[in-house]
Amino acid sequence: MAKLWQTVAGGAGEASPLDPDIESFLSSLSIDKRLLDEDLECSCVHAQMLGEQGIIRAEDARKLVSELIRLRSELKAGLIQVDPKSEDVHSFIEEELVRRLGEVGKEIHAGRSRNDQVAVAFRLHAKRAFFAAQAGILDCLEALLDLAEPNTRMLMPGYTHLQRAQPVTFAHELLAWCAALERDYGRFIDGELRANECPLGSGALAGSGLPIDREATAIELGFDRPTRNTMDAVADRDFCVEYASAAAMLLVHLSRACEDIALWTSSEYGFIKLDDRASTGSSIMPQKRNPDPAELLRGKSARVIGDLSSLLVLQKGLPYAYNRDLQEDKSIFFDIEDTLSASLKAFVALVRAIRPQPGRMQSALQGSFIEATDLAEYLVSRGVPFRSAYQAAKSIISLCAQRGCAIADLDAELIQGSHSALLGLKFDMAGLAAYLKPEACVARRTQTGGPAPQKTQEEIARLRDFVSQEKNKGVQ
Repeated sequence: MAKLWQTVAGGAGEASPLDPDIESFLSSLSIDKRLLDEDLECSCVHAQMLGEQGIIRAEDARKLVSELIRLRSELKAGLIQVDPKSEDVHSFIEEELVRRLGEVGKEIHAGRSRNDQVAVAFRLHAKRAFFAAQAGILDCLEALLDLAEPNTRMLMPGYTHLQRAQPVTFAHELLAWCAALERDYGRFIDGELRANECPLGSGALAGSGLPIDREATAIELGFDRPTRNTMDAVADRDFCVEYASAAAMLLVHLSRACEDIALWTSSEYGFIKLDDRASTGSSIMPQKRNPDPAELLRGKSARVIGDLSSLLVLQKGLPYAYNRDLQEDKSIFFDIEDTLSASLKAFVALVRAIRPQPGRMQSALQGSFIEATDLAEYLVSRGVPFRSAYQAAKSIISLCAQRGCAIADLDAELIQGSHSALLGLKFDMAGLAAYLKPEACVARRTQTGGPAPQKTQEEIARLRDFVSQEKNKGVQ
């Protein structure tokens, strides 16, 4: 089959056929066919515009539009077999129209190039990928909120450097994951806004001398406007990089959450268990259940980070405008898209399989002086400068460690004598013991973003409203 760019048989200067290995190497059909529906949609709008502008006869435009609509229907019904001999999916559409409509089919390419043809189909696909990612994030938030809501008073240790640090609640930890996901949601919104320009009509790089209407095709395809520069339009793949960057950041956040999940399911922590539907067994050790989904989600982040790097390196030395190197962008983008979609679904299922173990969480609060910061703050409330209060709290804890007892087991005289800053202070040991209870430590932290149950309940309600509003936007 002659390529669109080859001289037809019998013409002057007929080109020799490509080497079969080169032809196979150049083919993008196996990847491009994923864009067939978007390409048909864009071609339909382009044909309609050609007729409205009088570039082709209105009757021919109607025939082209009708046949393109039929092709889309056949595609959705699984009735189309893309000709493997076609150079790419864009050429296939024109070849199919010529096969079905004869000379009329040859009119479809007026006012456009394959450069802007692929750019607009790809960008339309990417816009929908941005929206799909947003929907997946909302599902993750919903699953996390369902888990957090009944656990606003379930105490557990918070960690820094993997060391027990201060008491928090299970809900507070889950809301930390939600905070990151909400930022991710915003990144996909921002990226889609910048992707929302239509390259159709940019031609190879300089547009067309025919009286095409780029504004009309942009609006008809759901874009905000045409791209600002025809040369940039066919060279620009920023939308790919922005999608990849947002996806990489999102998967890093999922990876960090999954690291917590993997730790918490271990026998050393035991803070949660996973239902059998979200864990696997060992092939040799019958007693084990492994958090494989969490571990694989960590691994998926590496894959997408690598894809992001590939997209950046692919473009770093390209001259304007279009270069064949950009054929590689779609396989990378589709890999990110598929990985992200599967990862978001798996994370939702993983979260819904989590079963908290409050007894283990509660026992982890004991014996590690996790209330030490509150002890220092108690001394501050008694008029001791913080740095002195910090050193005094350290001395009190050291004294407890030597005696093998809790702070509440000391008497007032021992505490007074443990540090010079405490001399002369009177201590109500019953009041101090109540002040240092983990639930009291958490309840006092009522600042914005704090772990107090009141604050976590307010944040859950806010996020519920956010998810509901955003999902309703998607329905409209």
